[in-house]
Amino acid sequence: MSQYQESKRIVREYFEALELAGKANPSSENLTKTIKKFTSDEYLWRGVYPWRMQNSVEDAVEKFWSPFMSSIRQVQRRQDIFIGGTNEISGEQWVMSMGHLMGLFDKEWMGIRPTGKMISLRYAEFNCVEEGKITQTGIFVDMIGFMDQAGCNPLPPSTGQYFVYPGPRSHTGLLFEDAPREQATDMLALVNRMVDDLTELNESGAMGCPPEVLEKTWDSDMIWYGPCGIGASYTIPRYQLQHQLPFRNNLTDKKFNGHVCRFAEGDYACFFGWPNLSNKPIGGFLGLPGGEIPADMQVVDVYSRSGDKLSENWVIIDIPFWLKQQGLDVFERTASIMNPKL
Repeated sequence: MSQYQESKRIVREYFEALELAGKANPSSENLTKTIKKFTSDEYLWRGVYPWRMQNSVEDAVEKFWSPFMSSIRQVQRRQDIFIGGTNEISGEQWVMSMGHLMGLFDKEWMGIRPTGKMISLRYAEFNCVEEGKITQTGIFVDMIGFMDQAGCNPLPPSTGQYFVYPGPRSHTGLLFEDAPREQATDMLALVNRMVDDLTELNESGAMGCPPEVLEKTWDSDMIWYGPCGIGASYTIPRYQLQHQLPFRNNLTDKKFNGHVCRFAEGDYACFFGWPNLSNKPIGGFLGLPGGEIPADMQVVDVYSRSGDKLSENWVIIDIPFWLKQQGLDVFERTASIMNPKL
């Protein structure tokens, strides 16, 4: 058996069991019983705001899975990328799945009114597998994108274009069979060169970014699939115009804090931090005023490459968490407006 086949098998069986349990009976008791078959006794769950860190299956189910699957019925996991690898930070095996959780939005969730229609929650989920059990989960979802589909986007118009994003152009992202190890080595080296270039830029204090810095590691026809509130951009010039330069010019004191997990398989790589970045808004980012309040930024990146350059990048930023640190809770505000207690 290949190196990551057992870990991938466990995660795929977990996904299938969770989907079936959610459709049959999304109660906390049933979902907890299902998930515990696959997880260790000392289980750590990480998520976006407001769930953040949970230290047991029971808490993760009660706070996230059961409310979500009770409000969004018949949830399907629609994967676009599925890879496994060795975490270069601390050596464990991880499996990453990226795509959408699609279902019928039939009951209020997070103060968001139901639509009675299909809705897709964009996600990237990391599972650490040790001794046959899932010991850690990090599931990051685009809550602003969910709100946008439900008709209550809390942010000003975005610089890029948000939509239900596709998977890789090559349609080769589901690596149920292990890819050759040398591909992962090359892919991770490419991603790390890109990260080093941007870290050097941050440490220099420069606000902008010459396009030739990106051209070292990015294809000229790159696609950047950013979170709702920022949106997606195509080609280096449009990416710089619609995301990179607003990010660099409207945030200051940028600091890279490292990653919890970073690995690659085949032509794909991924990472997340806790948090990845820290910065201060000075006005303009997301179309919002500044305030220079320091805030941590929780970010997930998933990459694909074409030849020797990065070609596509799917990004989830926990924007609600970043805003909460500055005094704005988008869920509380949305609930008070959409569902007022008069």
